[in-house]
Amino acid sequence: MHKRFTLLAATALTVASPAHAQEDRLDRLERLIAEQQARIDQLEAVVARQNEMLRQNGSVPEPAQRAETPSPAPAAPAATMAAAGAAPADDAFRIPGLDVGGDMRVRQEWNFVDGRDRSRTAVRARLRATYAVSDSFAVGTQIATGDPDDPNSTDVTLGNFVDDLQVSLDQAWIRYHSGGLTAYAGKFPQIFQRTDMLWDGDVSPQGVAAAYSLPVGTAKLDARGIWFVIDEAAVARDSDMLGGQLALAAPLGPKVKAGLTGSYYHYRLGSVAGADAGDFRGNLLSGGRYLSDFHLIEGIATLGWAGPSERWPVSFTADYVKNLGAAVAGDTAFNLELAAGRTAKPGDVRIAYNFSEVEVDSVLAAFSHDNIDLSTNYRLHGLGLAYVPAPNLQFDLLWYHYRPLDAAYSGALAPSEWLDRVRLAFMVSF
Repeated sequence: MHKRFTLLAATALTVASPAHAQEDRLDRLERLIAEQQARIDQLEAVVARQNEMLRQNGSVPEPAQRAETPSPAPAAPAATMAAAGAAPADDAFRIPGLDVGGDMRVRQEWNFVDGRDRSRTAVRARLRATYAVSDSFAVGTQIATGDPDDPNSTDVTLGNFVDDLQVSLDQAWIRYHSGGLTAYAGKFPQIFQRTDMLWDGDVSPQGVAAAYSLPVGTAKLDARGIWFVIDEAAVARDSDMLGGQLALAAPLGPKVKAGLTGSYYHYRLGSVAGADAGDFRGNLLSGGRYLSDFHLIEGIATLGWAGPSERWPVSFTADYVKNLGAAVAGDTAFNLELAAGRTAKPGDVRIAYNFSEVEVDSVLAAFSHDNIDLSTNYRLHGLGLAYVPAPNLQFDLLWYHYRPLDAAYSGALAPSEWLDRVRLAFMVSF
């Protein structure tokens, strides 16, 4: 830069011109030099930012002075390292604030019933994206396979002479987060602590919901509420649900923690025009409508122990539901589960056993699980084994042993006849 200035100045001084013209030329040269210097500063700033980004991504070595006091870097997860090796320029195409993920599952199922055994193959695919609009607001969406008229399943049974799979918009929401408050509007992920007995994992509520977390000493208190739009009607009263939940979790010792959750769900089912057979399922009907009202009170208790090692935590969960609006005596349900292990890292194994009894109108069957073909009025033993062979991969083996609970509502099934369903699933997530 100094040589350039000297050359320009020398050239200007050798030009024969009046004094004022000479001064004008010097002024122009100085302005030109200043503009060039500004451009150089801008380019140097851009280069510095690019080097910093590359350094953070590990694409270039740290400056020499950092090497004087080396320290071992934490090992990156295998999946992250593999992705970086396969596509080192990934970050160049990444949109700041955008997070994309999903999963793909293939499952084989065997049903054992005297005289009518059946097997089937089902697939499920989900793709979700979240974009942070600001520090407080985000928008999200999820597309999934499955029948769009079935709220509690995104599985598709293979068959139908290779017909194409149905895919639909499963979630679309706006989220606000500030401190301990999180609020949703739209069709959003489930916000409540739950078990499958009352809420299937595929059910995405729609309406508005909010959750607030508050530390209380060493404990944590969560409060959640929802207005759930179920069926909008032009001429009749809409169907909706108002629900609330309080959850307290606290340590009982260095390796033991406990939780207690209380919930109330008040359904107002004025319109059922948007319901189909899959929505009524196992509940009792009268004149094409639900026989019972559904005012559900639920209590969940959990007890967790860190276990003999970090790979073998042990947990116990008890879930109890009573329908205060039931028109029949079949108004209660409970589920007990004991589990050991985890599914966080390669080589992990988890084993779980659960026992359930669900009476005919104790839960709203439209949103309860579809793990077996009896949505209510059943007694169930369940055994599950999960194994993680590699990052983002999981095998699940599930066995359900069940029968009707009350002979008055067993239909064509013999009340004493035990049924069996076995599922083997392979899932890839990203």
